[in-house]
Amino acid sequence: MEELKRIIEEKGKVLSDQVLKTDTFLNHAIDPALMDAIGRDFAGHFRDAGITKVVTIESGGIAPALATAMHLGVPMVFVKKAHPVTMNHPLTAMVHSFTKNRDYELCMESGLIEAGDNVLFIDDFLANGDAFKGILTLLDQAQAHLAGAGICIGKSWQRGRKTIQDQGIPLYVLAPIRSMSEEGIVWDEN
Repeated sequence: MEELKRIIEEKGKVLSDQVLKTDTFLNHAIDPALMDAIGRDFAGHFRDAGITKVVTIESGGIAPALATAMHLGVPMVFVKKAHPVTMNHPLTAMVHSFTKNRDYELCMESGLIEAGDNVLFIDDFLANGDAFKGILTLLDQAQAHLAGAGICIGKSWQRGRKTIQDQGIPLYVLAPIRSMSEEGIVWDEN
């Protein structure tokens, strides 16, 4: 998605060859027009997949997932990173966060995604695929089907892309990065 790439080049900050800071437009402060365009793009790509729900993980994926759900006309569910006392029958999965370099428990109230739902996973970043594996575990527990994964920014050199592709899940990355450094970002055109 050329618009997202342009904004990443203008406003993103490469902190290292592994970390890209996008907090002024994607996952802290939100650019509503950009989110609308992202949601439209994901919805267009997965329009014929029979999606019944969109799922993401708090908090970076919420804005693009909500925009996607709105364009698809389906509900969105976000998975929590901590078990609130109000959750009576949680589905859970342990995952490791690349950005925060720690493990945490994903949880979702059972029944929010139902057996037979055809689900689209949307997230802000794809690094090693641990968030994806956690979502897959939760959807297996719910007896739902993962129909696709839409990622705003993918780091092509890390194992996440292969993890998703090895599961046979359709993957669509809006801004795939081959490498990044102080000199800038090299886009992955494959």
